[in-house]
Amino acid sequence: MRKENRVGIADVAARAEVSVTTVSHVLSGRRPVSEKTRSKVLRVIDELGYRPDPSARGLRTGRSESVALIVTDVTNPFYPLLAAGLQEVLQPAGFLISVCAAQGTAHDLDVVVRHLLDRRIDGIVMAALNAQERHFASITAAGTALVRLSGELDPRFGDIVRADDTGGMADVVTHLLESGYRRIGLVNGTPETPPGHLRLAGYLRALRDFGLEPDESLIISEAFTRSGGARGAHALLGLDTAPEALVCGNDLMAVGALDTVREKGLTAPGDVAVTGFDDIEAAALVSPPLTTVHNPAFEIGRACARLFLDRLSGDPVDGVREVVLPQKLIVREST
Repeated sequence: MRKENRVGIADVAARAEVSVTTVSHVLSGRRPVSEKTRSKVLRVIDELGYRPDPSARGLRTGRSESVALIVTDVTNPFYPLLAAGLQEVLQPAGFLISVCAAQGTAHDLDVVVRHLLDRRIDGIVMAALNAQERHFASITAAGTALVRLSGELDPRFGDIVRADDTGGMADVVTHLLESGYRRIGLVNGTPETPPGHLRLAGYLRALRDFGLEPDESLIISEAFTRSGGARGAHALLGLDTAPEALVCGNDLMAVGALDTVREKGLTAPGDVAVTGFDDIEAAALVSPPLTTVHNPAFEIGRACARLFLDRLSGDPVDGVREVVLPQKLIVREST
């Protein structure tokens, strides 16, 4: 079957009796066009069924009109919410949002970043926990806009949008201390990851502010997963003097900790309190519902998107920027 010829911008210009440049201005909205001409061009576009060719436009502009979110764990419900926030702002501006997983080593992340840069991706939200400086450097060296979700602000490595991880963890530990708990274990992600480092800092700060010296035997580092939480809880609850409460680095870990509590024939919070972090939907659905920290994933995504639009608008943006969003303690039945 013979493939029908695609309607091009020149066909629209000829039918509307205007220049190709005028049609381009109508489509981009970046140059003023009289309302009469604009209406005429849009009517012809509708009549001819014209659809812009993204690849051709990309060759002209040097842009792909796409932004990627790179994550470590696609099963973590935090990231779809973040992607939804990106989409709400970027999709009306004509951008495609893709989610890419780099679940293994830093080398796996090398491969993902290289593929995205080869496709002239316009922007990358780096949420992968195994990201290193070389990944940030390769992205910014390619002229691609970068937003990181945690870490220290560095003028070499793009903007940062993050929630107050340290303050949020300090709040949940303080809640436990004020509720009478003293022997509080931490099941956290590894401190080499920015979230793990910042949440550990909040745990330590709350204990010291309350006049307690942290006990290193009560601090376990595991993967930010349900199975990681189960393993960490098993280790802590197996101590000769078990903790009275388990503070977990995210909600998935807390769900895993609850699994272990039940397997050991214990109850939460009767025998041991359990807390999470992020406030994913499952936090309110498990039994008992989790006390946690609301990490505003949707709002983080929107903030990332607005930074991208600033960077990609063509107007100069001075320096790198950091947006820190507040977090909120959510007290439920697990404490």
